[in-house]
Amino acid sequence: MFCSVLSGGIRGIESFPVNVECDISNGMPGFDIVGYVGGEVREARDRIRTSLRNAGFSLPIARITVNLSPGDVKKSGTGFDLPMALSVLSCMQVIDDSSLDGVFVAGELSLSGEVCPTKGILPMILMAKKHGVRKCIIPIANSKEGSVVEDIKIYGVSSLKEAVGFLGGSYAIDPIKSHLRRDLEAAGTSGNTYEYDFSRIKGQKMARRGAEIAASGLHNMIMTGPPGSGKTLIAKCIPSIMPSLSEEECLGVSAVYSVRGALSSEDPLITKRPFVAAHSSSTDISLVGGGAVPRPGAVSLAHKGVLFLDEIPEFSRKALEALRQPLEDREVHITRNRDTCTFPADFMLVAAMNPCPCGNWPDMNKCTCTDAVRTKYISKISGPFMDRMDICIVARKVSPFDMQAKDSPEDSASIRRRVIKACEIQKRRFSGLGISFNSQMGNREIEKFCALKDAELSLMKELSLKNGMSARTYYRVLKVARTIADLSGQENITEEALMEAVRLKVSF
Repeated sequence: MFCSVLSGGIRGIESFPVNVECDISNGMPGFDIVGYVGGEVREARDRIRTSLRNAGFSLPIARITVNLSPGDVKKSGTGFDLPMALSVLSCMQVIDDSSLDGVFVAGELSLSGEVCPTKGILPMILMAKKHGVRKCIIPIANSKEGSVVEDIKIYGVSSLKEAVGFLGGSYAIDPIKSHLRRDLEAAGTSGNTYEYDFSRIKGQKMARRGAEIAASGLHNMIMTGPPGSGKTLIAKCIPSIMPSLSEEECLGVSAVYSVRGALSSEDPLITKRPFVAAHSSSTDISLVGGGAVPRPGAVSLAHKGVLFLDEIPEFSRKALEALRQPLEDREVHITRNRDTCTFPADFMLVAAMNPCPCGNWPDMNKCTCTDAVRTKYISKISGPFMDRMDICIVARKVSPFDMQAKDSPEDSASIRRRVIKACEIQKRRFSGLGISFNSQMGNREIEKFCALKDAELSLMKELSLKNGMSARTYYRVLKVARTIADLSGQENITEEALMEAVRLKVSF
Protein backbone atom coordinates (compact mmCIF):
# COMPACT_ATOMS: atom_id res chain seq x y z
CA MET A 1 0.00 0.00 0.00
CA PHE A 2 1.37 3.43 -0.97
CA CYS A 3 0.38 6.96 0.15
CA SER A 4 1.78 10.49 -0.25
CA VAL A 5 1.29 13.64 1.88
CA LEU A 6 2.46 17.15 0.96
CA SER A 7 4.71 18.93 3.46
CA GLY A 8 7.53 21.46 3.23
CA GLY A 9 11.18 21.94 4.10
CA ILE A 10 13.20 25.10 4.71
CA ARG A 11 16.19 26.27 2.69
CA GLY A 12 17.37 29.67 3.93
CA ILE A 13 14.08 31.45 4.59
CA GLU A 14 12.36 29.91 1.59
CA SER A 15 10.28 26.75 1.77
CA PHE A 16 10.28 23.98 -0.82
CA PRO A 17 7.65 21.24 -1.31
CA VAL A 18 8.37 17.82 0.14
CA ASN A 19 6.29 14.77 -0.73
CA VAL A 20 6.16 12.47 2.30
CA GLU A 21 5.67 9.03 0.75
CA CYS A 22 4.93 5.88 2.69
CA ASP A 23 4.87 2.23 1.65
CA ILE A 24 3.88 -0.76 3.82
CA SER A 25 4.86 -4.14 2.46
CA ASN A 26 5.57 -7.71 3.56
CA GLY A 27 9.06 -8.46 4.75
CA MET A 28 11.28 -8.10 7.76
CA PRO A 29 9.47 -5.76 10.21
CA GLY A 30 11.07 -2.33 10.38
CA PHE A 31 10.55 1.41 10.07
CA ASP A 32 12.96 3.20 7.71
CA ILE A 33 13.08 6.91 6.81
CA VAL A 34 15.02 7.79 3.66
CA GLY A 35 15.45 10.82 1.41
CA TYR A 36 18.62 12.66 2.57
CA VAL A 37 17.34 13.52 6.04
CA GLY A 38 19.01 15.08 9.07
CA GLY A 39 19.35 13.54 12.50
CA GLU A 40 16.18 15.09 13.94
CA VAL A 41 14.14 13.71 11.01
CA ARG A 42 15.69 10.27 11.42
CA GLU A 43 14.80 10.33 15.13
CA ALA A 44 11.14 10.89 14.18
CA ARG A 45 10.85 7.11 13.71
CA ASP A 46 10.72 6.58 17.47
CA ARG A 47 8.50 9.62 18.10
CA ILE A 48 5.97 8.48 15.49
CA ARG A 49 5.89 4.87 16.68
CA THR A 50 5.27 5.92 20.30
CA SER A 51 2.80 8.71 19.53
CA LEU A 52 0.73 6.39 17.31
CA ARG A 53 0.57 3.80 20.07
CA ASN A 54 -0.43 6.39 22.71
CA ALA A 55 -3.08 7.78 20.33
CA GLY A 56 -4.65 4.33 20.06
CA PHE A 57 -3.19 3.13 16.72
CA SER A 58 -1.14 -0.04 16.39
CA LEU A 59 1.52 -0.37 13.71
CA PRO A 60 1.30 -3.53 11.59
CA ILE A 61 4.02 -6.15 11.76
CA ALA A 62 5.40 -5.26 8.33
CA ARG A 63 8.12 -3.30 6.60
CA ILE A 64 7.36 0.46 6.67
CA THR A 65 9.37 2.74 4.41
CA VAL A 66 8.94 6.52 4.46
CA ASN A 67 10.59 8.59 1.75
CA LEU A 68 10.95 12.38 1.75
CA SER A 69 11.12 13.52 -1.86
CA PRO A 70 13.10 15.12 -3.50
CA GLY A 71 15.95 12.96 -2.31
CA ASP A 72 18.80 15.30 -3.33
CA VAL A 73 17.89 18.15 -0.93
CA LYS A 74 18.60 17.77 2.78
CA LYS A 75 15.59 17.94 5.11
CA SER A 76 15.93 19.06 8.70
CA GLY A 77 13.61 20.03 11.53
CA THR A 78 10.77 18.30 13.31
CA GLY A 79 7.89 19.50 11.13
CA PHE A 80 7.75 16.22 9.18
CA ASP A 81 6.48 14.19 12.16
CA LEU A 82 2.76 14.78 11.59
CA PRO A 83 2.77 14.26 7.79
CA MET A 84 4.79 11.04 8.21
CA ALA A 85 2.35 9.76 10.84
CA LEU A 86 -0.65 10.58 8.63
CA SER A 87 0.95 8.93 5.61
CA VAL A 88 1.50 5.76 7.67
CA LEU A 89 -2.13 5.82 8.86
CA SER A 90 -3.31 6.36 5.29
CA CYS A 91 -1.35 3.30 4.19
CA MET A 92 -2.98 1.40 7.05
CA GLN A 93 -6.34 2.60 5.61
CA VAL A 94 -7.23 4.34 8.86
CA ILE A 95 -7.51 7.53 6.77
CA ASP A 96 -8.96 7.73 3.28
CA ASP A 97 -6.09 8.84 1.05
CA SER A 98 -8.45 11.09 -0.95
CA SER A 99 -8.90 13.26 2.16
CA LEU A 100 -5.22 14.24 1.87
CA ASP A 101 -5.48 15.47 -1.74
CA GLY A 102 -4.54 19.14 -1.95
CA VAL A 103 -3.77 19.30 1.77
CA PHE A 104 -0.51 20.62 3.25
CA VAL A 105 0.58 19.15 6.60
CA ALA A 106 3.34 20.12 9.04
CA GLY A 107 3.91 19.66 12.75
CA GLU A 108 5.99 17.95 15.43
CA LEU A 109 4.64 15.06 17.50
CA SER A 110 5.23 14.45 21.19
CA LEU A 111 5.32 10.94 22.58
CA SER A 112 1.80 11.42 23.96
CA GLY A 113 0.40 12.14 20.50
CA GLU A 114 0.10 15.90 20.95
CA VAL A 115 1.02 18.15 18.01
CA CYS A 116 3.76 20.62 19.00
CA PRO A 117 4.70 23.89 17.26
CA THR A 118 7.44 23.95 14.65
CA LYS A 119 9.66 26.62 13.12
CA GLY A 120 9.19 28.10 9.65
CA ILE A 121 5.41 27.71 9.33
CA LEU A 122 4.92 31.10 7.62
CA PRO A 123 7.25 30.44 4.64
CA MET A 124 5.76 26.94 4.37
CA ILE A 125 2.21 28.32 4.07
CA LEU A 126 3.38 30.88 1.50
CA MET A 127 4.94 28.04 -0.51
CA ALA A 128 1.80 25.92 -0.21
CA LYS A 129 -0.34 28.79 -1.51
CA LYS A 130 1.92 29.15 -4.57
CA HIS A 131 1.43 25.46 -5.32
CA GLY A 132 -2.35 25.73 -5.28
CA VAL A 133 -2.98 24.06 -1.93
CA ARG A 134 -6.57 24.50 -0.68
CA LYS A 135 -6.08 23.89 3.03
CA CYS A 136 -3.32 23.38 5.58
CA ILE A 137 -3.20 21.30 8.76
CA ILE A 138 -0.66 22.71 11.20
CA PRO A 139 -0.11 22.81 15.01
CA ILE A 140 -2.70 24.90 16.80
CA ALA A 141 0.14 26.88 18.41
CA ASN A 142 1.21 27.98 14.90
CA SER A 143 -2.32 28.63 13.61
CA LYS A 144 -2.22 32.42 14.07
CA GLU A 145 1.12 32.54 12.30
CA GLY A 146 -0.25 30.53 9.39
CA SER A 147 -3.39 32.64 9.20
CA VAL A 148 -1.29 35.66 8.23
CA VAL A 149 -1.45 34.33 4.65
CA GLU A 150 -4.67 35.18 2.85
CA ASP A 151 -6.83 33.05 0.53
CA ILE A 152 -5.92 29.70 2.06
CA LYS A 153 -7.72 27.74 4.81
CA ILE A 154 -5.70 27.10 7.97
CA TYR A 155 -6.76 24.36 10.39
CA GLY A 156 -4.98 24.10 13.75
CA VAL A 157 -4.83 20.71 15.49
CA SER A 158 -3.66 19.97 19.01
CA SER A 159 -3.25 16.19 18.73
CA LEU A 160 -2.82 13.36 16.26
CA LYS A 161 -6.31 12.12 17.15
CA GLU A 162 -7.77 15.51 16.19
CA ALA A 163 -6.01 15.44 12.82
CA VAL A 164 -7.25 11.92 12.07
CA GLY A 165 -10.79 12.80 13.16
CA PHE A 166 -10.80 15.97 11.07
CA LEU A 167 -9.63 14.15 7.93
CA GLY A 168 -12.16 11.38 8.58
CA GLY A 169 -15.02 13.84 9.03
CA SER A 170 -15.82 12.87 12.63
CA TYR A 171 -14.26 16.00 14.15
CA ALA A 172 -15.06 19.55 13.01
CA ILE A 173 -12.45 22.33 13.04
CA ASP A 174 -13.21 25.89 11.97
CA PRO A 175 -10.57 27.50 9.74
CA ILE A 176 -8.60 30.38 11.22
CA LYS A 177 -9.47 33.68 9.54
CA SER A 178 -6.65 35.74 8.06
CA HIS A 179 -5.81 38.89 10.03
CA LEU A 180 -3.14 40.41 7.78
CA ARG A 181 -5.19 43.44 6.75
CA ARG A 182 -6.39 44.03 10.29
CA ASP A 183 -2.88 43.97 11.72
CA LEU A 184 -1.53 46.26 9.01
CA GLU A 185 -4.33 48.74 9.58
CA ALA A 186 -3.74 48.60 13.33
CA ALA A 187 -0.02 49.18 12.77
CA GLY A 188 -0.82 52.16 10.55
CA THR A 189 -3.09 53.62 13.21
CA SER A 190 -0.53 53.22 16.00
CA GLY A 191 2.53 53.66 13.79
CA ASN A 192 3.59 56.87 15.53
CA THR A 193 3.84 55.35 19.01
CA TYR A 194 7.33 54.18 19.89
CA GLU A 195 9.15 53.62 23.15
CA TYR A 196 11.99 55.92 22.07
CA ASP A 197 11.30 59.34 20.56
CA PHE A 198 13.57 62.11 19.32
CA SER A 199 11.80 64.52 21.66
CA ARG A 200 13.91 62.95 24.42
CA ILE A 201 17.20 63.97 22.79
CA LYS A 202 18.63 67.28 23.95
CA GLY A 203 21.12 69.07 21.73
CA GLN A 204 23.08 66.93 19.22
CA LYS A 205 21.85 68.93 16.23
CA MET A 206 24.33 67.30 13.83
CA ALA A 207 23.57 63.79 15.06
CA ARG A 208 19.82 64.36 14.72
CA ARG A 209 20.30 65.66 11.19
CA GLY A 210 22.51 62.69 10.30
CA ALA A 211 19.93 60.25 11.65
CA GLU A 212 17.17 61.90 9.59
CA ILE A 213 19.22 61.63 6.40
CA ALA A 214 20.22 58.05 7.19
CA ALA A 215 16.60 56.99 7.78
CA SER A 216 15.44 58.73 4.59
CA GLY A 217 17.84 56.85 2.33
CA LEU A 218 18.60 53.76 4.48
CA HIS A 219 22.23 54.86 4.77
CA ASN A 220 24.74 53.27 7.14
CA MET A 221 25.82 55.56 9.98
CA ILE A 222 28.53 55.56 12.65
CA MET A 223 28.72 57.90 15.66
CA THR A 224 31.66 58.67 17.89
CA GLY A 225 31.57 60.65 21.10
CA PRO A 226 32.14 60.50 24.84
CA PRO A 227 30.02 58.26 27.09
CA GLY A 228 26.65 59.80 27.92
CA SER A 229 26.43 61.95 24.79
CA GLY A 230 23.30 60.12 23.60
CA LYS A 231 24.64 57.85 20.85
CA THR A 232 22.68 54.78 21.96
CA LEU A 233 19.49 56.79 22.49
CA ILE A 234 19.75 58.29 19.00
CA ALA A 235 20.18 54.81 17.50
CA LYS A 236 17.13 53.47 19.36
CA CYS A 237 15.05 56.44 18.14
CA ILE A 238 15.79 55.85 14.45
CA PRO A 239 13.00 53.24 13.86
CA SER A 240 10.47 55.83 15.06
CA ILE A 241 11.19 58.05 12.04
CA MET A 242 11.37 55.34 9.39
CA PRO A 243 8.43 54.68 7.02
CA SER A 244 6.03 51.83 7.80
CA LEU A 245 6.59 48.38 6.37
CA SER A 246 4.59 47.45 3.29
CA GLU A 247 2.55 44.24 3.17
CA GLU A 248 5.28 42.46 1.21
CA GLU A 249 7.96 43.68 3.63
CA CYS A 250 5.89 42.55 6.64
CA LEU A 251 5.67 39.02 5.26
CA GLY A 252 9.37 38.98 4.35
CA VAL A 253 10.54 40.11 7.79
CA SER A 254 8.06 37.81 9.56
CA ALA A 255 9.32 34.86 7.50
CA VAL A 256 12.86 35.44 8.83
CA TYR A 257 11.62 35.44 12.41
CA SER A 258 9.48 32.37 11.72
CA VAL A 259 12.52 30.37 10.56
CA ARG A 260 14.38 31.46 13.69
CA GLY A 261 11.40 30.49 15.86
CA ALA A 262 11.26 34.05 17.17
CA LEU A 263 7.65 34.90 16.27
CA SER A 264 5.16 35.38 19.07
CA SER A 265 2.28 32.90 19.00
CA GLU A 266 -0.12 35.71 19.97
CA ASP A 267 1.19 38.41 17.62
CA PRO A 268 2.92 36.55 14.78
CA LEU A 269 3.27 39.42 12.30
CA ILE A 270 6.17 41.89 12.37
CA THR A 271 4.53 45.24 11.53
CA LYS A 272 7.28 47.64 12.67
CA ARG A 273 10.79 47.90 11.34
CA PRO A 274 13.00 45.72 13.55
CA PHE A 275 15.75 47.10 15.75
CA VAL A 276 18.45 44.53 16.57
CA ALA A 277 21.24 45.41 19.01
CA ALA A 278 24.12 42.95 18.77
CA HIS A 279 26.48 42.47 21.72
CA SER A 280 30.20 43.04 21.27
CA SER A 281 30.86 39.38 22.08
CA SER A 282 28.89 38.30 18.97
CA THR A 283 30.67 35.91 16.63
CA ASP A 284 30.70 36.19 12.85
CA ILE A 285 28.17 33.33 12.61
CA SER A 286 25.76 34.96 15.08
CA LEU A 287 25.96 38.18 13.06
CA VAL A 288 25.64 36.94 9.47
CA GLY A 289 24.10 33.50 10.03
CA GLY A 290 25.27 29.95 9.41
CA GLY A 291 25.84 26.87 11.52
CA ALA A 292 25.60 23.16 10.76
CA VAL A 293 21.98 23.76 9.76
CA PRO A 294 22.14 27.32 8.36
CA ARG A 295 20.00 29.77 10.30
CA PRO A 296 19.62 33.55 9.85
CA GLY A 297 21.83 35.80 11.95
CA ALA A 298 21.46 39.31 13.34
CA VAL A 299 21.79 40.97 9.92
CA SER A 300 18.76 39.00 8.69
CA LEU A 301 16.76 39.64 11.86
CA ALA A 302 17.40 43.34 11.15
CA HIS A 303 16.10 42.97 7.57
CA LYS A 304 14.24 46.17 6.52
CA GLY A 305 15.22 47.69 9.87
CA VAL A 306 18.22 48.73 11.95
CA LEU A 307 21.22 46.72 13.15
CA PHE A 308 22.93 48.54 16.00
CA LEU A 309 26.52 47.80 17.01
CA ASP A 310 27.42 49.63 20.21
CA GLU A 311 31.10 49.96 21.19
CA ILE A 312 32.03 48.71 17.74
CA PRO A 313 35.83 48.56 18.37
CA GLU A 314 35.10 45.87 20.97
CA PHE A 315 33.73 43.52 18.29
CA SER A 316 36.18 41.00 16.90
CA ARG A 317 37.88 41.91 13.63
CA LYS A 318 36.55 38.70 12.05
CA ALA A 319 32.95 39.54 12.97
CA LEU A 320 33.17 43.07 11.55
CA GLU A 321 34.83 41.94 8.33
CA ALA A 322 32.06 39.35 7.86
CA LEU A 323 29.61 42.26 7.60
CA ARG A 324 31.27 43.74 4.52
CA GLN A 325 29.62 41.39 2.02
CA PRO A 326 26.08 41.75 3.43
CA LEU A 327 26.50 45.54 3.47
CA GLU A 328 27.26 45.50 -0.25
CA ASP A 329 24.96 42.71 -1.51
CA ARG A 330 22.14 43.14 1.04
CA GLU A 331 21.88 39.38 1.38
CA VAL A 332 23.93 36.57 2.89
CA HIS A 333 25.03 33.49 0.94
CA ILE A 334 25.97 30.42 3.00
CA THR A 335 27.47 27.55 1.02
CA ARG A 336 27.63 23.94 2.12
CA ASN A 337 28.92 20.87 0.29
CA ARG A 338 25.65 20.11 -1.47
CA ASP A 339 23.57 23.25 -1.07
CA THR A 340 23.58 27.05 -0.85
CA CYS A 341 21.28 29.10 1.36
CA THR A 342 20.47 32.77 0.88
CA PHE A 343 19.22 34.99 3.71
CA PRO A 344 17.95 38.55 3.17
CA ALA A 345 20.01 41.30 4.82
CA ASP A 346 18.65 44.62 3.56
CA PHE A 347 19.34 46.54 6.76
CA MET A 348 20.60 49.90 7.92
CA LEU A 349 23.76 49.63 10.01
CA VAL A 350 24.12 52.08 12.89
CA ALA A 351 27.32 51.90 14.94
CA ALA A 352 28.62 53.81 17.95
CA MET A 353 32.02 54.12 19.56
CA ASN A 354 33.99 56.14 22.06
CA PRO A 355 36.84 58.34 20.74
CA CYS A 356 39.32 56.35 22.85
CA PRO A 357 39.25 53.51 25.43
CA CYS A 358 38.63 55.87 28.36
CA GLY A 359 36.15 57.91 26.31
CA ASN A 360 37.46 61.38 27.27
CA TRP A 361 39.52 62.38 24.24
CA PRO A 362 40.10 65.20 23.15
CA ASP A 363 39.80 66.54 26.72
CA MET A 364 43.44 66.04 27.65
CA ASN A 365 42.73 66.99 31.26
CA LYS A 366 40.68 63.83 31.64
CA CYS A 367 41.94 61.50 28.90
CA THR A 368 44.39 58.89 30.18
CA CYS A 369 45.10 57.27 26.80
CA THR A 370 48.36 57.68 24.93
CA ASP A 371 48.42 58.34 21.18
CA ALA A 372 49.52 54.73 20.60
CA VAL A 373 46.63 53.36 22.67
CA ARG A 374 44.10 55.56 20.90
CA THR A 375 45.47 54.66 17.48
CA LYS A 376 45.31 50.95 18.29
CA TYR A 377 41.73 51.35 19.52
CA ILE A 378 40.51 53.13 16.38
CA SER A 379 42.49 50.87 14.02
CA LYS A 380 40.34 47.92 15.10
CA ILE A 381 37.90 49.18 12.48
CA SER A 382 39.41 48.59 9.06
CA GLY A 383 39.46 51.12 6.24
CA PRO A 384 37.30 48.98 3.91
CA PHE A 385 34.69 48.70 6.67
CA MET A 386 34.67 52.47 7.26
CA ASP A 387 34.39 52.95 3.49
CA ARG A 388 30.96 51.33 3.72
CA MET A 389 29.68 53.83 6.28
CA ASP A 390 27.82 56.62 4.47
CA ILE A 391 27.45 59.01 7.38
CA CYS A 392 30.04 59.63 10.12
CA ILE A 393 28.89 61.73 13.06
CA VAL A 394 30.81 63.26 15.96
CA ALA A 395 28.46 63.46 18.95
CA ARG A 396 29.70 66.19 21.26
CA LYS A 397 29.19 66.21 25.01
CA VAL A 398 25.79 67.73 25.79
CA SER A 399 26.15 71.06 27.58
CA PRO A 400 24.12 72.06 30.68
CA PHE A 401 22.51 74.82 28.60
CA ASP A 402 21.10 72.22 26.19
CA MET A 403 19.87 70.05 29.05
CA GLN A 404 18.09 72.99 30.72
CA ALA A 405 16.67 74.53 27.54
CA LYS A 406 12.92 75.19 27.81
CA ASP A 407 12.23 74.59 24.12
CA SER A 408 11.15 71.01 23.44
CA PRO A 409 13.20 69.19 20.79
CA GLU A 410 11.40 68.19 17.60
CA ASP A 411 9.57 64.91 18.06
CA SER A 412 9.81 61.79 15.90
CA ALA A 413 6.38 62.31 14.31
CA SER A 414 7.46 65.61 12.74
CA ILE A 415 10.74 64.18 11.46
CA ARG A 416 8.96 61.07 10.18
CA ARG A 417 6.68 63.15 7.95
CA ARG A 418 9.72 64.60 6.15
CA VAL A 419 11.32 61.17 5.90
CA ILE A 420 8.15 59.67 4.37
CA LYS A 421 8.00 62.44 1.74
CA ALA A 422 11.62 61.75 0.77
CA CYS A 423 10.90 58.00 0.63
CA GLU A 424 7.90 58.57 -1.62
CA ILE A 425 10.12 60.52 -4.03
CA GLN A 426 12.56 57.59 -4.10
CA LYS A 427 9.73 55.10 -4.59
CA ARG A 428 8.51 56.96 -7.69
CA ARG A 429 12.06 57.40 -8.99
CA PHE A 430 12.96 53.72 -8.71
CA SER A 431 9.60 52.32 -9.82
CA GLY A 432 10.15 49.05 -11.67
CA LEU A 433 13.88 48.87 -10.82
CA GLY A 434 13.57 46.58 -7.79
CA ILE A 435 15.06 49.07 -5.32
CA SER A 436 13.42 51.43 -2.83
CA PHE A 437 16.12 53.64 -1.29
CA ASN A 438 19.00 55.77 -2.57
CA SER A 439 21.53 53.65 -0.67
CA GLN A 440 20.56 50.65 -2.83
CA MET A 441 21.59 52.31 -6.10
CA GLY A 442 24.26 50.65 -8.20
CA ASN A 443 26.71 52.50 -10.45
CA ARG A 444 24.23 52.53 -13.35
CA GLU A 445 21.49 54.13 -11.24
CA ILE A 446 23.97 56.62 -9.73
CA GLU A 447 25.01 57.79 -13.20
CA LYS A 448 21.36 58.25 -14.15
CA PHE A 449 19.83 59.74 -11.01
CA CYS A 450 22.85 61.50 -9.47
CA ALA A 451 24.05 63.32 -12.59
CA LEU A 452 25.76 66.60 -11.67
CA LYS A 453 25.77 69.89 -13.54
CA ASP A 454 29.06 71.58 -14.41
CA ALA A 455 29.38 73.63 -11.21
CA GLU A 456 28.52 70.70 -8.94
CA LEU A 457 30.78 68.36 -10.94
CA SER A 458 33.70 70.78 -10.54
CA LEU A 459 33.03 71.06 -6.80
CA MET A 460 32.82 67.30 -6.41
CA LYS A 461 36.12 66.85 -8.21
CA GLU A 462 37.76 69.40 -5.91
CA LEU A 463 36.32 67.78 -2.76
CA SER A 464 37.30 64.31 -3.94
CA LEU A 465 40.92 65.28 -4.49
CA LYS A 466 41.10 67.27 -1.25
CA ASN A 467 39.79 64.39 0.88
CA GLY A 468 41.46 61.56 -1.05
CA MET A 469 38.19 59.75 -1.72
CA SER A 470 38.16 56.19 -3.00
CA ALA A 471 35.76 55.27 -5.80
CA ARG A 472 33.41 53.68 -3.26
CA THR A 473 33.47 56.80 -1.06
CA TYR A 474 32.85 59.01 -4.10
CA TYR A 475 29.71 57.11 -5.06
CA ARG A 476 28.46 56.91 -1.48
CA VAL A 477 28.77 60.67 -1.12
CA LEU A 478 26.66 61.08 -4.24
CA LYS A 479 23.98 58.78 -2.79
CA VAL A 480 23.84 60.77 0.44
CA ALA A 481 23.71 64.03 -1.52
CA ARG A 482 20.78 62.62 -3.51
CA THR A 483 18.95 61.87 -0.24
CA ILE A 484 19.65 65.38 1.09
CA ALA A 485 18.22 66.84 -2.11
CA ASP A 486 15.14 64.62 -1.77
CA LEU A 487 14.58 65.84 1.79
CA SER A 488 14.66 69.40 0.44
CA GLY A 489 12.34 68.49 -2.43
CA GLN A 490 14.97 69.43 -5.03
CA GLU A 491 15.10 67.67 -8.38
CA ASN A 492 18.85 68.10 -8.86
CA ILE A 493 21.76 67.68 -6.46
CA THR A 494 22.93 71.13 -5.37
CA GLU A 495 26.32 72.36 -4.17
CA GLU A 496 24.89 72.67 -0.64
CA ALA A 497 23.79 69.02 -0.71
CA LEU A 498 27.24 67.93 -1.89
CA MET A 499 29.00 69.95 0.79
CA GLU A 500 26.80 68.52 3.54
CA ALA A 501 27.24 64.95 2.24
CA VAL A 502 31.03 65.33 2.21
CA ARG A 503 31.00 66.90 5.67
CA LEU A 504 28.95 63.99 7.00
CA LYS A 505 31.32 61.46 5.42
CA VAL A 506 34.70 62.91 6.47
CA SER A 507 33.78 64.48 9.82
CA PHE A 508 35.73 61.87 11.84
